[in-house]
Amino acid sequence: MPARQPSKPRARRQTPEARPYHHGDLRRVLIDAALQLAAEGAEVSVRESARRAAVSPGAPFRHFPNRDALMAAVAGEAQRRFRAEIEVALDQAPATDPLGRFRAFGLAYLRWATRNPAHFEIISTGRYFAHGSSAELTRDNAELIALTERMLADAAEQGLLRSADLKRIQIAGRALVYGFARMNLDGHFPRWGVEEGETERMAEGVIDLFIAGIVKSGRGS
Repeated sequence: MPARQPSKPRARRQTPEARPYHHGDLRRVLIDAALQLAAEGAEVSVRESARRAAVSPGAPFRHFPNRDALMAAVAGEAQRRFRAEIEVALDQAPATDPLGRFRAFGLAYLRWATRNPAHFEIISTGRYFAHGSSAELTRDNAELIALTERMLADAAEQGLLRSADLKRIQIAGRALVYGFARMNLDGHFPRWGVEEGETERMAEGVIDLFIAGIVKSGRGS
């Protein structure tokens, strides 16, 4: 009787959990997926972001336990990019020219909002999560408000402003840039005869018109 051949070892079946994870940074991938969903106007959730990122449904919850946590991370990144845009603009404006800096701030705001509509939507509305629940966003917004307050206070000290009501000027300026950015995001400009390629130039003209209205007669910006 011939000797029995030794059986080959059975190959171990690799379970889905044992497969190597193919994304180097899961947190980064999920933030990008959530931003893409928001840009498309789709409903954003942790599970849908996982599906868009092609990872298992349970994997994201190690980083983001719920939708608010995910959207807070997306908003935090949007805010950091927004501040970077402002800082670059202010670095190019003379420190001794407060109205020039105020103008640079407004233009940076509108330029960023025009070029990053999904990010603007996330950090400017309460559609995706409660902004007050994010300490980072609350702190950043307070710092930006304080920054514009200092610009206007410096302009007042130099005798440049028509009105002494700095709070009213500050809120009017904020309403102007926010309203302009919102009109652009909602697609209103074509009906006003402003084509897509003219938006940033129109933004510059609108801000210059605002500044001309708050300075004393005979004073430049």
